[in-house]
Amino acid sequence: MGDRHSGTGYRLPAPPLAALVQWPESFGMRFTVFVDTEEEFDWGTSFSREERGTAHMAAMPEAHARFAAHGVPLTWLIDHPIATCPRSVEILRRLIEDGRSAIGTQLHPWVNPPFEEEVSVYNSFAGNLPAALEEAKLAMLTHAIASAFGTRPLVYRAGRYGIGPNTFAALARLGYRADTSMRARYDYGPDGGPDFSAIPNHAFRTGPDGSIVELPLTTVFTGVLRRGGANLHRGLGGLPRGRGFAARLNLLSRVALTPEDMPLADALEAIRVAAGEGARLLNFSFHSPSVEPGHTPYVRDAADLAAFYRWWDAVFALLARLGVVPASLAELLDAACGAAPSSATAAGAGGL
Repeated sequence: MGDRHSGTGYRLPAPPLAALVQWPESFGMRFTVFVDTEEEFDWGTSFSREERGTAHMAAMPEAHARFAAHGVPLTWLIDHPIATCPRSVEILRRLIEDGRSAIGTQLHPWVNPPFEEEVSVYNSFAGNLPAALEEAKLAMLTHAIASAFGTRPLVYRAGRYGIGPNTFAALARLGYRADTSMRARYDYGPDGGPDFSAIPNHAFRTGPDGSIVELPLTTVFTGVLRRGGANLHRGLGGLPRGRGFAARLNLLSRVALTPEDMPLADALEAIRVAAGEGARLLNFSFHSPSVEPGHTPYVRDAADLAAFYRWWDAVFALLARLGVVPASLAELLDAACGAAPSSATAAGAGGL
């Protein structure tokens, strides 16, 4: 699925209507939270193979408890430094004993052997690597996770959302059933990454024989011109301060469902818009180092951490009022695999 840009990126076309997942009526409206569970590194410098710190994982039990208090399971998408850190593995083993949280896979190629490529921005998108090397890294990581937790991971996210033309075939060969690498309505083409501008929020089947369920990260356009969506947002990007101007005037904002650099008021409005437009699944995410101050640009100190948790408290309160129920990874896979693709709901789903 997808084709090469005229440049270096990888453009994903909109999925065909027949590929969209028709969630069963009993599924209702759900939300899920995926955690990019990864090493600590300096977000302002170049990629490095040496930055593999995992000290923040000591704060993960408290984070898990805060989500569990709202009845929200977490799916930890873990990369090589986490999967090969005995302390981190033991922490996560205890947390998935809740019976609803789960372990998945996240590939950061620059810290994941085999190390055959040059460390660079372009190669930080695993899908840009030669097919054999991308699969070798993914296989090594999958084996490490299976060895650590006693079961093979079923869901994948490429670090930096960096899927490529060979990713889904490799995932299918390794037994994956779901992917959550696509960030709906985002374009990483200028850095050599994939372009998801055409990808909707609705889940769909992809990969060999439709064997992979894609669970895109949710992005919602808000404002009076939200029907203009990705095309209008792209056009505003070509104007000096165009996107900021449109957001301040409540004309158009692009809102991803994450507390990281997304103001609470914008997230609450995005949830209301998505619910009003009939979304069936809202896909939230955050990075694991954000649960401890000093590791990400989003949580620099104790005040930022308190704001991080206030964001989630307010979001969960609104979701509860709207009747949007948390879903575990197992529940998502069961519902998606039991649901037949259908074009009957495609018109509504594709626009979200």
